[in-house]
Amino acid sequence: MLEFILKEDLRLFFHINGQWHNAFLDVVMPFLREPYVWAPLYLFLALFVTINYGWKGLFWIMFFLLCFGVADQTSLYLKGAVGRVRPCRDPVVSHFTRLLVMYCPGSGSFTSNHAANHFALATFCFITLKSAFRRYTWLFFAWAASIGYAQIYVGVHYPLDVFGGAIMGIIIGLLAGSFFQRRIRLEPLTS
Repeated sequence: MLEFILKEDLRLFFHINGQWHNAFLDVVMPFLREPYVWAPLYLFLALFVTINYGWKGLFWIMFFLLCFGVADQTSLYLKGAVGRVRPCRDPVVSHFTRLLVMYCPGSGSFTSNHAANHFALATFCFITLKSAFRRYTWLFFAWAASIGYAQIYVGVHYPLDVFGGAIMGIIIGLLAGSFFQRRIRLEPLTS
């Protein structure tokens, strides 16, 4: 069963990285995964909660950072424990990989830190900011998914790495968001 999953993972990787590409995405995807692109969104959220919720907003920022840190460190631990080689470093796969970034990280591949971190934050934001952003809260997941997809597209992760990171991030975000909602909760903004 595991062999079948890994074979399908590799097949999907080659579709995303090698076939489903175009000139526009070749420019956008490498930038999408960089901190200077997504940091402004998180800075905006920090300012938004601080301005609108005062001291509760400061607690929200602490939980947000804690959520990020737990997801990041858990993913780093799993990378060392699993020891999966990235596609851009695999002696066989790398010859067929389109590497669209300047470097191939030396750390393990499973799980994707980008996916774990951004899905943890997306889930936390979805749970805690639902009353503020209402029907637009799903955009947090679209944002996280696009960053995860970019990891595969540029050739530094397999789809299973991103999927594993996303699941782990969602679980961490659920735990952090649920605890925050039970203990602190941001009240709906009045219009």
